[in-house]
Amino acid sequence: MASVILGILLILVPLPLSTEAQTSGNLTLGKSLTANDQNSSWLSPSGKFAFGFRRMGRGAHLLAIWFEKIEDKTIVWSANGNNLAPEGSEIQLTTDGRFVLVDPNGRELWSPSPTVAGIAYAAMLDTGNFVLVSQNHVNLWETFSQPTDTLLPTQQLDQGTKVNARYSEMNYSAGRFHFKLGDDGNLAFYATPDPWVASDTYWDSNTSNGFRLIFNQSGQVYLTDRNGALLQVVSSDTFPASGYYRRAILEFDGVFRQYVHSDSSSLSEMGWVVARSSPVPPNICTSITQTMGSGACGFNSYCSLEEDQRPRCHCPHGYTLLDSTNEMNGCRQDFVPQSCDGSRPETDQFTFFSMPYTNWPMSDYERTAAQTEDSCKEACLADCFCALAIFGDNGNCWKKKIPLSNGREDRSDIAKALIKVRINDSTSKSIGNGSKNSTLIIIGLVLLSSSVFVNLLLLLITYLIYRSFRSRDSKLSRPVQINQATGTHTFTYQELQEATDGFKEELGRGAFGTVYKGVLRYEDTNFVAVKVLATRTGESEKEFEREVSAIGQTNHKNLVQLLGFCNEGQHRLLVYEFMSNGTLADFLFGISRPSWYKRIEIACGVAQGLSYLHDDCTRHIIHCDIKPENILLDGSLTAKISDFGIAKLLMANQTRTVTGVRGTRGYLAPEWFRNMPISSKVDVYSFGILLVELICCRKNYEPEAEIEAQIVLVDWVYDCYHDGSILKLVESDEEASTDIKRVKRFVMTALWCIQDDPALRPTMKKITQMLEGVVEVLVPPVSSSFISSI
Repeated sequence: MASVILGILLILVPLPLSTEAQTSGNLTLGKSLTANDQNSSWLSPSGKFAFGFRRMGRGAHLLAIWFEKIEDKTIVWSANGNNLAPEGSEIQLTTDGRFVLVDPNGRELWSPSPTVAGIAYAAMLDTGNFVLVSQNHVNLWETFSQPTDTLLPTQQLDQGTKVNARYSEMNYSAGRFHFKLGDDGNLAFYATPDPWVASDTYWDSNTSNGFRLIFNQSGQVYLTDRNGALLQVVSSDTFPASGYYRRAILEFDGVFRQYVHSDSSSLSEMGWVVARSSPVPPNICTSITQTMGSGACGFNSYCSLEEDQRPRCHCPHGYTLLDSTNEMNGCRQDFVPQSCDGSRPETDQFTFFSMPYTNWPMSDYERTAAQTEDSCKEACLADCFCALAIFGDNGNCWKKKIPLSNGREDRSDIAKALIKVRINDSTSKSIGNGSKNSTLIIIGLVLLSSSVFVNLLLLLITYLIYRSFRSRDSKLSRPVQINQATGTHTFTYQELQEATDGFKEELGRGAFGTVYKGVLRYEDTNFVAVKVLATRTGESEKEFEREVSAIGQTNHKNLVQLLGFCNEGQHRLLVYEFMSNGTLADFLFGISRPSWYKRIEIACGVAQGLSYLHDDCTRHIIHCDIKPENILLDGSLTAKISDFGIAKLLMANQTRTVTGVRGTRGYLAPEWFRNMPISSKVDVYSFGILLVELICCRKNYEPEAEIEAQIVLVDWVYDCYHDGSILKLVESDEEASTDIKRVKRFVMTALWCIQDDPALRPTMKKITQMLEGVVEVLVPPVSSSFISSI
């Protein structure tokens, strides 16, 4: 009876109709806003909400809606999180009735989808809804129908509408979590390893007739059927209906929460307060059970639910965070892994740390019957691939290997994790430092007690050292000049010399220069990669100018970001974000085989990044040297394309160019050797080679292969495809073997990419659809051997 009454009360709560727009404060045709430091905006009639640009740093701007009267200006909707707008961009309500975001060169960055035409005016409503309205006062498009991560009171979602979590607290690009009300009537939450791979749900409403999700003004989020009858309350708050701002958000940690904020200035210091009864799911740490991806936290970490009911990500003993500013990015080993060289078993160099109630249930590769905890340790110690073992009360011992996924702390799990760590690495540092510190203390005491003169001398030296460090820090910490043309920072040579400690730690080198690791102390940047160009004549000088002007305007999650540059005398340097997990070559061709699902994610990420370079950035870019060494991996193993130093740029109206041979043999398209015009299809060819390497986890050319037919990988792949024996390509990979339909689709896509005729190769945009399975992959034509390009 109580539930029936609650349902009636919920349905009776008034919901303003969204088909009629407010007429006060309407925006007429011809209005526009410019992205600049003033955060220009259009306000709702009461000034409660604002629509406009928010500066995201480094000359980049987000088109968004936010609470204007709240001090932190909380963002509730955004348009271009995956493609931030450069300084000087405009959102225009054109005189011909269109609504479009364009960059300073007039190139379209975003517009409502589906395309909207015939707009008479626009309005920012006091509900937080921004609407585009026809001459008949009917909403043609509204932000309430296309949410990002937040719902507001009076908002309603129909079947098929998706809500996406952002990537992190301050990164508004799409993250790993989303929910939607499916056509089957079930509201489901998903953890998605990459944008194209479906996953199991980690929470669902278990309904079959859900038609609409409603957030009402009293703070209830609930499902109704087609007739408007209440099906299920998803979440709610217990605060009064009036006197509070409200929002419900799918946060970057994958949890759906409701927040309230007093609309009284006297109580505003409390900020946003989470409704304790609202988190969905209650414990995400134990809710995610899928085999793909890292789980609630990053790889090699584990999730625990804290006292405030929020998940936290931790590193096991012997591991540290990849990124100290983002605990969800996972952890890395602090020690050298056990050698797999049979002549050096190193069994006496490792020990174990016990972690009760902790498990990584999706990383098993072998189970042994161990009667005791010690025998489980011995089994792991004798196996160089074993990073930890889980010992259960039934005598089972499950071996786990890197990367560890789906780690969680669960007090109901009586199993125990046994973490294998190297003895020397875990103790020598602390002992050595302690010995050094003790020695310094003794010396200091002797000197200080020797004479007044020595004491004064030490004080003077200390003061001079202090001033030196203050001077150095002030140089590194000072505000850095922004280059308006590129949206990047301008550094002095001295700043970068100090940041790299005299160019001390080399990360790599290539034809145009050497890359060093550095540290900057400004804004939110930590480690960086500084590329010192070899010369400033010929192609290197042109390369520098090309990279700064073009790459400075690119913004994509699968591209390494250019942070700044130095152009001082003979010194030309580029500053990039630092990629903590090195190159794809190291990851793919190392001792341990990366998981099949991680390789899928990397392939899709590289394809998406290339598609952006070819079609979506301001100046179209041909990379010209796609290979595993030029694909870098960040802290969460996200693939990012690097080294635009040999990229050939195309103007917007140019599709082909003629240039000298660039790139790396083995990945070069045939047209490089035939004096043919070079187009973006050379990158498609190189991507095809990279794709078969990702499928098979081996290099394209292995002259030491025992079977002659397998020396050239692309030839062997084609033979296996032609003979109907694709399983041979992944026969030692259990994950890929059980996903053979996708393997075949990827193989067929790769064979299309490496066609001799550039006209037969698909575009990268089409390739992303082929990998996704959105379009059918037709049978590729017969092609000749590619040994000639090795």
